[in-house]
Amino acid sequence: MREDATADRKDGSKGMSREELLALPVSVDLETGNRALGLGRSKGYELAKRGEYPCKVLRLGNAYRVVTADLLDLLGLAA
Repeated sequence: MREDATADRKDGSKGMSREELLALPVSVDLETGNRALGLGRSKGYELAKRGEYPCKVLRLGNAYRVVTADLLDLLGLAA
C-alpha cells in the first residue's frame, strides 16, 4: 500500500476514502482493516484473536489477513 494511504486524510480523519477502499488488494493486513472500520489497533487485534472481528479474517502464521470482499460487503461497497 502507498505510504500516503496510511497517513491521516486531509480532513483530519484516519479512515479510508471510498476510492482507497475500492483499490485494496484481495486481502489486507489487520491494521488496514482496522483503519477501514475505524477500529483502534488493540481493539482490532482483540476482536480477531477472539474470532469476533466484524468480517472474515484469516490467520496465516503469526499474521492476520482481512478478506477485502467481506470488508467491502460490510461497508456496503461490494460490487
